[in-house]
Amino acid sequence: MQSQWVPYDKISNNLKRAVLVSEDDIFFQHSGVRIEDMQKAWQKNQQQNQQKTQAGNKSKTALRGGSTITQQLAKNLFLSSEQNYLRKGQELIITGLLELTLSKQRLYEIYLNSVEWGEGIFGVGAASQHYYATSPASLDRDQAAALASALPAPKCFDRQQYCRRGSINYSARQEFILEGMDRVALAPYPKK
Repeated sequence: MQSQWVPYDKISNNLKRAVLVSEDDIFFQHSGVRIEDMQKAWQKNQQQNQQKTQAGNKSKTALRGGSTITQQLAKNLFLSSEQNYLRKGQELIITGLLELTLSKQRLYEIYLNSVEWGEGIFGVGAASQHYYATSPASLDRDQAAALASALPAPKCFDRQQYCRRGSINYSARQEFILEGMDRVALAPYPKK
């Protein structure tokens, strides 16, 4: 496993913006939860379960989350990867506590340093070194967008053998991220 901690001010703004576009474009404007996204995910889960029931398929469908960066951080640091409504409730409680006790900048720093970027590659320090042999501060726009495109399926980005059932069009995702990077704000709430 590769990992190395990088302070927030030593991470390229290109990467900060790219990850926001990829994962949670209004992270610095909300209080940890995006109710509308969770409602959409709930409705989609209900539709999928109903369709499976009508088709006679009793297997469980993985729940879609609608999670913010803070929710992902709560799950990754404190909870199992199990997908059910009880775990989602626990995630919401932890998300609230994280938002109450840490600044947005600190939450984002922890997220960028703990998220998986490929098989055994955790944090932006290890990812920038592994993929580009550079520091996180030196990542250019294209490199940042490429790394951010990996976040929905980091093992697929790193090793294609993990993606037999489906694939992500990383180049299209990278283009989408590049197009949105100038519209996201990095200005955090005042420090707590």
